[in-house]
Amino acid sequence: MVLTLSAVLFPGTLYAHCEVPCGIYGDEARVATISEHIQTIEKAMAQISELETKTPVNNNQLVRWVMTKEAHAEKIQHIVSQYFMTQRVKPGEEKTAAMLEVLHKMLVVAMTCKQSTDLHQAKELRRLLEAFEMLYFGHAHGK
Repeated sequence: MVLTLSAVLFPGTLYAHCEVPCGIYGDEARVATISEHIQTIEKAMAQISELETKTPVNNNQLVRWVMTKEAHAEKIQHIVSQYFMTQRVKPGEEKTAAMLEVLHKMLVVAMTCKQSTDLHQAKELRRLLEAFEMLYFGHAHGK
């Protein structure tokens, strides 16, 4: 009832990271989190490749690293879509189309990271994150 009443009395667009809206944003933290997820994907890919060469294969560890890699790729997809694409990148802004293109590519490459152990895909994901940072912040994270 209160939410409905406030929507009627105070119309307008509100944006937040949790869709409440609470007005709390942490764009830099989200980028840092994506970067950590990429690092985890890279480590998982390396561990999977190493475990596959051992005899006998440690299937438990192999499965755990595969699941970890996939989970972190999905977390990237969630942040990209639920935080940046639905709440932070606004229609009609000067760089909206360019940011959406990079974010879409990040979603696709994250999907590709789930499907393989090709480290080039993880590196491409990091490159795309840096490209998004340049568009969104005007500089790369930490620079």
